[in-house]
Amino acid sequence: MNMKLINLKKFLHNRFGGILLLYIVFIAISFISRTVLLIMSFADVSLNPLNILWSYGAGLLMDTAAYSYFMIPFVLFLTFISDRFFNSVVHKWLAYIFYFIIFYILLFNGVSEYFFWEEFGVRYNFIAVDYLVYTTEVLGNIKESYPLPLLISVILGADILLIYFVIRKKYLTISLESKSRRKSRLLTGLGLLILPVMSFILVKNTTVEITRNRYNNELAKNGIHSLFAAFINNELDYNTFYATRNNDENFKELHHLLKSENSKYLNEQPYDISRQITNSGEEKRYNVVLITVESLSGEFMGFKGSKLGKITPNLDVLADSSLFFTNLYAIGTRTVYGLEAVTLGAPPKPGQSVIKRPDNENMFSMGQLFKERGYDLKFIYGGHGYFDNMNYYFSHNGYEIVDRNDFTKDEVTFANIWGACDQDLFNRTLKECDKSFADGKPFLNHVMTTSNHRPFSYPEGMIDIPSLTGRAGSMKYCDYAIGEFIHKASAKPWFKNTLFVILADHCAGSAGKAELPFMEYQIPFIIYNPGLVHPEAINKLCSQIDVAPTLLGVMNWTYKSKFFGKDIVKMAPEEERAFISNYQKLGYIKNNDLTILSPQQKITHYKIDPQTGEMKVAPIDPVNENETIIYYQSANYVYKNKLNKWN
Repeated sequence: MNMKLINLKKFLHNRFGGILLLYIVFIAISFISRTVLLIMSFADVSLNPLNILWSYGAGLLMDTAAYSYFMIPFVLFLTFISDRFFNSVVHKWLAYIFYFIIFYILLFNGVSEYFFWEEFGVRYNFIAVDYLVYTTEVLGNIKESYPLPLLISVILGADILLIYFVIRKKYLTISLESKSRRKSRLLTGLGLLILPVMSFILVKNTTVEITRNRYNNELAKNGIHSLFAAFINNELDYNTFYATRNNDENFKELHHLLKSENSKYLNEQPYDISRQITNSGEEKRYNVVLITVESLSGEFMGFKGSKLGKITPNLDVLADSSLFFTNLYAIGTRTVYGLEAVTLGAPPKPGQSVIKRPDNENMFSMGQLFKERGYDLKFIYGGHGYFDNMNYYFSHNGYEIVDRNDFTKDEVTFANIWGACDQDLFNRTLKECDKSFADGKPFLNHVMTTSNHRPFSYPEGMIDIPSLTGRAGSMKYCDYAIGEFIHKASAKPWFKNTLFVILADHCAGSAGKAELPFMEYQIPFIIYNPGLVHPEAINKLCSQIDVAPTLLGVMNWTYKSKFFGKDIVKMAPEEERAFISNYQKLGYIKNNDLTILSPQQKITHYKIDPQTGEMKVAPIDPVNENETIIYYQSANYVYKNKLNKWN
């Protein structure tokens, strides 16, 4: 042991020894973190020795790449300061303080990864980037969800022990006492700086995704590197990263795929998908209250077996009295992806949602069609709508914003960091409906709930599950609030002419062994009003991009469309398909096949069982492969070339 310590001190006895010491600590914390995450997901990881070896071996590579970026300012500092200052007592104590702070940051990151993995089952991604942007909501959420003082104290205690060990063993002191020459410092510093340059060129976050098990791939990554990758890949250029086909051929086939019996193309422009949708019968001027429910997985409801027990009694009753779509898939795993799909009716784009991108004003959307017919349009949200850029997007696409800032003090009976509780939200929605009705105007009110979200807090006494006890309680409370809202609305004079559209923004979680665990994306879609809609359960395979065309079909509207989605009610069997994605992987489901496009032009194909969720790797199906590329590449082209603008 003494010989090992002597050898380590020998390596540390130079100007850049502190960087080596920090690397050892960085790798050690990363190793411990990776092991803890492995234990957390033990039932889901592949225990094949080669896969485990890959998770740790490739993990060391990713840890080293991440550290290479982390060390850049330290290398620059050590390269250019003089020996006189480097060996001074002042610098020695500054170094101790500095390392104490850095150790704390690394330990804090390790603990943070634990909680991020617990909730999302992945390393840091776009969600973590948002956590750095929307600090008020995120820090408030953390404060309300976790025993923060205890965690900070434990991390501080571990930090004190670590810095004490380093100082006592003189691992840092021996470096601070070393001498160096300027030329030697420059050469060493230059050599070290080559490492982050090579890492940036050669090591991508997707480099380690070679196993069939998503958890093993995620374990092989480094959290800090994943965060960096998500930050710089806010938007992934489709043509650069994904498999492509000839655009002319794509749009020829896309025109065929989007064609339906009640549609007619308005011109012969090759890249224009504008169509006239003609629905027979009298056009209805129904009011619409469209409720996107936070994290309403299909598996929470009775039709999917109520995974958490009977927590949606009101929604189950509504579903039985509604036009109920039982085989609809969310396109993504974030609120903004769901809002994008429902309003724009188009497949997702790789990278960040259009709602959070520049130039998202005046889009061809469901709201614009309602506005054209003189409807009052409102986006109603119990939280602060600047989060995820929602207010900007909706206000620049025809909607009036009603968010937390517009609630009076007496309108808020309970709130957490995400906003007013769902009962308060729906009570304000009733007032907005009353206001439009009194003004003699039809209305489309798009309501976004918040209560089914960590920290899972809500008013006590409303349901039989105590607040702050988990997902089941928050979902049951949200269901209670919806039931109360429908009951109150039924007494309103506008009720008999109003459709209540209820669906999820996304599922509650997308964790699973597969790269896209398709069954986790299943969500309910309800169109309710017994006096206007004949109750029926429809099991056609469909997606959130089909919501707007379906709603307009129920209302018998004839309109110009640039939607990629279709009216589910009128779908022929050969038209059934669904889109699912995360920010990098783009999935297409058709005929029990799942085709996935990934960066580096990678294509994978699975045979799937919609009943069990089983996925088996299969040879690429040429037809499905082509259709997958056609849809995603064309949707990206339309967006990039502004062909989906309203005018």
